[in-house]
Amino acid sequence: MNPIPALLDHLVLATPDLAATVADFTRRTGVSPAPGGVHVGLGTRNHLVSLGGASYLEIIGPDPEQSEPGRPRPFDVDGLTGPRTVTWAISPPDLDAAIAAARAQGYDPGSAQPMSRRRPDGTLLQWRLTDGDDAHPSGLVPFLIDWSATTHPTASDLPTTPLLSLSASAPDPEEIRPLLAALDTDLDLTTGPVGISFTVDTPKGPVTFR
Repeated sequence: MNPIPALLDHLVLATPDLAATVADFTRRTGVSPAPGGVHVGLGTRNHLVSLGGASYLEIIGPDPEQSEPGRPRPFDVDGLTGPRTVTWAISPPDLDAAIAAARAQGYDPGSAQPMSRRRPDGTLLQWRLTDGDDAHPSGLVPFLIDWSATTHPTASDLPTTPLLSLSASAPDPEEIRPLLAALDTDLDLTTGPVGISFTVDTPKGPVTFR
């Protein structure tokens, strides 16, 4: 079984059709993802599933109730032809210190930017994350997130599919490993096309997503 990376906060499953992907996840797992909220001005919304502990899965896609944002939507959802696990996030104890430490080791994860979304109950969630402008384009190197005083998504009553394993492949894994080390995390890597795969435990048994 592949080890779960240190500091894992969440996985990002991006899709061009959020409703269809949520329905497919429900059909395959027997677990219905909970509405997460709306990213106002970015043209996206999400659904969430707990992966156990303080980790969760974010399923994100275009929000049909928002107008066109006038800029690319997050995670290039407009360019996707189908759902894909595009990246992952870690939550270090001190975001700014983690950014500085990574830069000192030769990797720049990008600057921390404020973000927010509004839950269906109207609660505004606010956090900071690295913008990723300088991050590795493969998505295999995680972005960093700090929820600060905001209640973490897993603190709400989310449906759960415990994470059994997380792995990835890259044409040159040795290029990725030092960048992960600079962020004080790790990821099970093999040689192959760029991709991320995870397996969750469900009422229907283990199910793998890519």
